[in-house]
Amino acid sequence: MLAQTADDHNKNLPLGWHKLRTKTLLADTDSKPLAVEELAHNINDYFWYRRTVSEGTKGPIVYEFTRRRVILSAAGLPEKTVWLLIRRTLGDDPQYSYFISNASSSTRLKTLVWLSGLRWAIEQCFEETKTELGMDHYEVRKYPGWHHHILTCMLAHFFLWHLKIRLGKKSTVYYAVAA
Repeated sequence: MLAQTADDHNKNLPLGWHKLRTKTLLADTDSKPLAVEELAHNINDYFWYRRTVSEGTKGPIVYEFTRRRVILSAAGLPEKTVWLLIRRTLGDDPQYSYFISNASSSTRLKTLVWLSGLRWAIEQCFEETKTELGMDHYEVRKYPGWHHHILTCMLAHFFLWHLKIRLGKKSTVYYAVAA
């Protein structure tokens, strides 16, 4: 990144003379984009935070998380600044998962961890809506008809889900997401 530090012209100089423009180097322009895997493997253990994301059938499900503000790159050029949330399993050979979020820079790690757990709840909703309510059985020709069908199925699923909870036939423990 470069910043200009002088004006193009100065009224104190004779006509036709211009002050020499100088540039000050503010950041290293030779730095190359870094792969996410390389970044994750090079983060010191001090910066990993252990969080319990939910209760499983065999006990609590625990992962380690860290976050970094990164600049996305396309064709070697910077695009936009986002959060990179990295999750790893515990043990000698950890497995890494990566999440990108465009949340504000003041977003806390707790919120990013919670958001990373929402994916399971959304997939569960789609699966139940397909099997119980026939969300995948539609024959429409245009987007408004498809949208109406999907929305109606989702609202019906929401209603039935709350009805089952109220009648005590479904526990909310299985739908708890990372907090």
